[in-house]
Amino acid sequence: MFDILLLKTFVTVVDEEGFSRAAEKLHLTQSAVSGHLRRLEEQVGKPLLKRTTRSQQLTPDGERLIAYARTILALNRDAWAQLTRTPFHGRVRIGVSEDFVEPRLLRAFQDFAAQYPGMEIDVQVGIPGTLLNLMKQGHLELVIGSLCETSEAGLLLWQEPLVWAWSAQPVTQLPTPLPLALFPEPCPYREIALRRLAQAGIAQRTAMSCTSIAGLRAAALAGFAVAPMTVSQLGQGLAALGAEQGLPDLPDAQFRLFTSAEADQTIVAALTQLIVEYCSTRRA
Repeated sequence: MFDILLLKTFVTVVDEEGFSRAAEKLHLTQSAVSGHLRRLEEQVGKPLLKRTTRSQQLTPDGERLIAYARTILALNRDAWAQLTRTPFHGRVRIGVSEDFVEPRLLRAFQDFAAQYPGMEIDVQVGIPGTLLNLMKQGHLELVIGSLCETSEAGLLLWQEPLVWAWSAQPVTQLPTPLPLALFPEPCPYREIALRRLAQAGIAQRTAMSCTSIAGLRAAALAGFAVAPMTVSQLGQGLAALGAEQGLPDLPDAQFRLFTSAEADQTIVAALTQLIVEYCSTRRA
C-alpha cells in the first residue's frame, strides 16, 4: 500500500526537476523530501531515481511508478472533492500557540484558502489556555496548542519532552532563587514548571515575563533566566538542564488540535486533515 504523501513528494521532485525546488513547492525542508523518497524506495524495494551531483533521472521502475503515482493522486483529489464538496465561503478563525506558529504552517493555510474563492482564514497567536477560552466563547473554530498533563479533549498531533533551557555555556552553579523566564498565565509550561519546583522545594523568582518564544530564548541564551520550552526549540546556543543541576524532571508537552462543535464540521474536517498532514511532514 503506497503512502499518498510519499507519492506526492515523488511526483513533485520529478515535475520540479530537483529536490530543492520540490522542497520549496511542498513547503518542506530538502532533507524531508530526501527522506520521503528514501522511504518510498524502501517500500518499492528498488531505486526510483538515478542521482548525480547535478541532476536525477527516473530509473525504469521509476518510469513505471510515476504514471501510477499521477493517477493515484488524481483519483485521490477527485474523490476528496466529490465527497467533501462545499462552498467553503466565509471566515475560519484558527488559534495557534506561540510555540507552534511558523511560516510553513501559515503558507499551508494560505494555499488551502486559495483553493476556495470567498474563503478567509484568520490566525490568532496566543497562549493555549487563552485560545481555548476564546474557542469556548465562540470566537475561534480551531485551536492548535501544547498542554502538559491535561485532561482536555483534543486530537493528539505529537508530543515531545519539555526541558529547562539555559545557555549552553558550562554551568557551575545555578543562581538562588532560580531566575525564570515565563509566559504569563494561563500558560501550561509556566504552571507545570512552578508546580515541579515547588514540589522539589526549589526557590524561584520570575525574572522575565514575555509573550514570545524569541523572548524566552533570549533570556536563556544570555544566562539571564531559565526557560521551560520543548526540546525541539532549544537550537544553537541552548542546552537542557536537569537532575545534574538539581532540577526536577518536566513532563512531555502534548501538541493537540481542538475543534469547536459549533463550527462547520465539513470545513473543520478538511482543515484537520491539512493540519495532521502538515504535522507528519514537520516531524519527518
